[in-house]
Amino acid sequence: MRVVQFGAGRIGKIHASNISAHPRSSLYGIVDPVETAGKALAAQYDTNFMHEDEALADPQVDAVVIASATNVHAEQIERAASAGKAIFCEKPIDLSLERVEGVVSHLAANPVPFMLAFNRRFDPNFRELKRQIDAGAVGEVEMVTVLSRDPGAPPVDYIKVSGGLFRDMMIHDFDMARWLVGEEFTTVKAFGSNLVDPAIGTAGDVDTAVVSMTTNSGKLASISNSRRASYGYDQRIEVHGTKGMIQAQNVLESTVVTSTEDGVRSEKPMHFFLERYAAAYQAEWDGFVRLVIDGERTMPNQHDGLESLRLAEAASAQVL
Repeated sequence: MRVVQFGAGRIGKIHASNISAHPRSSLYGIVDPVETAGKALAAQYDTNFMHEDEALADPQVDAVVIASATNVHAEQIERAASAGKAIFCEKPIDLSLERVEGVVSHLAANPVPFMLAFNRRFDPNFRELKRQIDAGAVGEVEMVTVLSRDPGAPPVDYIKVSGGLFRDMMIHDFDMARWLVGEEFTTVKAFGSNLVDPAIGTAGDVDTAVVSMTTNSGKLASISNSRRASYGYDQRIEVHGTKGMIQAQNVLESTVVTSTEDGVRSEKPMHFFLERYAAAYQAEWDGFVRLVIDGERTMPNQHDGLESLRLAEAASAQVL
């Protein structure tokens, strides 16, 4: 599968590495409006620096990876779909619910393989948790708790354009809750505060939030987010069911545990999302390859992006 990637930034570098390393895909080209960045990444992988129109018109291109700025995702999805290219897109599709609905309609009229990069579904620990749930290990799911806390807040300039905590950070957790419960949430109650950085509040966002949700059948989910966790990147899930409970704990910097008369000490959680989810990014790309080449249809798609954004919008409307 020959792939052109739109975007040569931080996440683009991760994807370029995984595309090149996969035995069933090759990095055919890089597109980026900043030519110095695009050409540098293309040179690193001995591939072509291309312009968007050129890439979409090239019959050798089988698929595109959209790892560009959020504000151009929707347009690039529509253009790629019209050109008949398979599409892997970083979340979100767009920050506007109406615009995402338009993209979903466009993809229905121009059907191509499409995958949205909710990478946490591909984390080995979370996938095992989901596998056991589906196998009936804890019976019928009744409650899901998702905790996601960053080691520190991003720059305020990033927060201003990111869509804020609910659309940018918690949207991963909305997707995880939907995936684990297996039903759509119909009631959303949100609470938010500024406890980490007053500048985030001045920018029109919150840095600490809790959201509770219910489905029509009465299943419950609780999500806790914070832009501050002094002990590292905190990523935990608990699922309670009719037969028991299953948990996915933090991934630590090492498995070493020291036990002395003063107590028992283990390592902190990994500090940053790129290292915490390195295996997930690799498995995610393999999932896209299987979607395009093998026709495997179990990957997160445009509808998952739309429904998660609906929840983010509902939460945001109550807090901001």
